[in-house]
This record gives sequence, structure tokens and C-alpha cells, in this order.
Amino acid sequence: MFIKGLKLLKRPCFYTLTQRRLLITTSVNKRNNDALLTVLGIETSCDDTSAAVVRSDRTILSEVVKGQQNLHEPMGGVVPTLASKGHSEQLPLVICQALEQAQVTVEDLDAIAVTRGPGLPPCLPVGLNAAKTLAAVHRKPLIGVHHMEAHALTARMTTTEDKNNILSPAFPFMTLLISGGHTLLLTVNDIGDYNALATTLDNAVGEAIDKTARALDLAWIKGRRGGPGAALERAALNGSSDRYAPLLPMPMLQRNKTTMAFSFSGLKTAVIRLIEKDNVLADPQRIADMAAAFQTVCMRHIEQKLSLAMDHEINKLGKPITALVVSGGVASNQFFRTRLETLARSFDLPLVCPPPHLCTDNGAMIAWAGIERLQAGLVDDYTITTLPRWPIESLKSHPSSL
Repeated sequence: MFIKGLKLLKRPCFYTLTQRRLLITTSVNKRNNDALLTVLGIETSCDDTSAAVVRSDRTILSEVVKGQQNLHEPMGGVVPTLASKGHSEQLPLVICQALEQAQVTVEDLDAIAVTRGPGLPPCLPVGLNAAKTLAAVHRKPLIGVHHMEAHALTARMTTTEDKNNILSPAFPFMTLLISGGHTLLLTVNDIGDYNALATTLDNAVGEAIDKTARALDLAWIKGRRGGPGAALERAALNGSSDRYAPLLPMPMLQRNKTTMAFSFSGLKTAVIRLIEKDNVLADPQRIADMAAAFQTVCMRHIEQKLSLAMDHEINKLGKPITALVVSGGVASNQFFRTRLETLARSFDLPLVCPPPHLCTDNGAMIAWAGIERLQAGLVDDYTITTLPRWPIESLKSHPSSL
């Protein structure tokens, strides 16, 4: 089906502006008539090739993920060109499997959503070109999704509705997005309306975790929630932070204590130096203790900045924040979740985290973001291109290419 679609794209079939507006109107009317929307989501922003079919009643009809650990573990980390090659080889079958598992055809879909950015420049075009082809051939709306918006909205797909059938968490809520490529704190006001409160000045927390895991020579854990970050979390379970945490610097503790930003580069460097100085790799217990200490100091830093932001948004500005949502690959770390739940409770907020398997990159979150954007009337041209660097706040001024 997918390969056939590629061949059929020899004839132009782009929507006119009027046709696209008609599609949006039809979708909105369908929503108002309580009919369900069905969207295919495609994700190729980094090293996981994924596609999923999701319905607007928040039913995940299918989800297929193909990892690439065998390609990247020997290299010590994700290699963008290898990841792109893996996506090109795996994506056609992944899409077909997602459709087959959902027992739908492309004709049954109301739209096709795809990660447009941010992400690795060689990887994003693989998914976008596939989505554009399918959408154009089958005359379906195309929705280019901001990867971080998808993470932010995932909790609205995975939590239960309230008694008034309003999606929970309701707007506005605060979201901490922590992954290998991002450390971003947002206030989520509405679809496409975000206030960026803080980001990292250097390394993302997930990147620092991965590099620390490699410095500790930890073997990657296999499987969907595997990789160096999962290996560090497992090692820390057997360790105590007491040995090394007092020797590690608390990021931005003095002069920049009140600055709304994160920084993990100095901490990562200090860990690497201490590993060599104390001959940590010679003793499994020291390895475990260092993993625990690194996690603890990372968490203290996140807690300190998050407390500043929550105090400012809730107590000083009086925003009616409904929840603290934590998503992204690092949000699957149970140590982080436990500490953040305690922090959220201190502000009388619930902590909302998607299931761990939906914290890592996946097609279901892209499909769900596509549903929310489609319901808001936000559809894109077939001519859109990838945006490897894409500030999420820009969605407010340019919600779509319409």
C-alpha cells in the first residue's frame, strides 16, 4: 500500500485553499456530531521508527515501534546518518503493520500526522516525506506536529476524563519535558499556545545521563525502554548517593541560583573527572554509588528550578495551574517520578505522567497531537518542510501553514 502510494505520486493532487478549509470544516463538524476521528501518527525524529493509529476517544488502535540499538550501541550513541538509514529501511513496514493492527486502511483515516521537528536533520525528512506521500495520494489532511507539543499533550490521551467529560489535565497546566535532546519547562495554555519558562543552557538532562552511563561503562538495557539511561537507573538502585553526592557540584547554586534555566554540563564533567580520580570503574559498588549520586544531584537541580517556576506562576501570577505534567524519555525514570510527585504535592497539584512506554518517542503521541490540532482546525500544506530547530513558542504566531 505504502510503496504503491509512492508510485502514484507522479500526478499533482495538492489541495486548494478552499478544499483544505472544507476538510477542516468537515472534521470540526464531525467532532461536534460526536463522531470519532481516526489519525495515523508517524515519528522519526531520532532513532526510534514508530507509527500508530489513535482515535479521538483516546483509544490507541495500534502502535508499532522499531528500535535501532543494534546500530548505535557499538558507536556509543545515536549516529544521525545511521538512524536515517534505519528509518528508511523500517518505516514502510512499520506503517503497514500499524494500519493492519488497527484494522483500518488509509481511506478510513481522517488525517495523517507526522513529526515535523525538532529533531535530527537526516531523520525528520524520512517520516515527513512518507506522510506527505500518503496524505497527497489519498487526499487526507496533513498535520505537521511539533515533537515537544506531542510530549506535552500525551497526558491528555492517557489520563481519565473528569465528570464533565473534559480532557484531563485541563488547560492551563505546567509541563516538564525531559529527554535526551530537551530539558524544557512550559506553561501549556491551549493547543499551540505555550509559554517557555526555562530550558537548558548546555546539555539536556537525558544527554548528560547517557554520557554518564557511558563513562561508567554500563551495558545498555535491551528493549523499548532500554538504552544508557535505563542502565544508569538500574545501576543506581544498588547504590547510595552518600559516597559521592557531597563531592559533586550543584549546578547554578550560587550566582545563578534564581536564574530560570537548567545546566548539566558542569555536573557531567565533574562526574567524569571523579570517576577517573577515584578509580570508580574498578569497583561495581562504586559504580552504583556514582550512578545514584549523579541521579540525586540532577534531581535536586530540577527540583530547585521547578520550585522557582511554580512559585512564580501559581503564587505570584495567580495562574490557575491544574497539574504538573512530566513527559519525555527521562520521565520514565521512577526515581525522578517519585521526587517530582512530592514536589507537585507541595503546591497542591497532581503529578501526571504518561505510562513509561509513552514517555519515550512514539507514534501514538504524534497521532494524538494530530487529533487535538485537527479538532482545533489546524492543518498544514503538503509543501511543508522539516524544522530541526523549532521554538515551541512560535506555534502561537504561526499555528499552521494555512
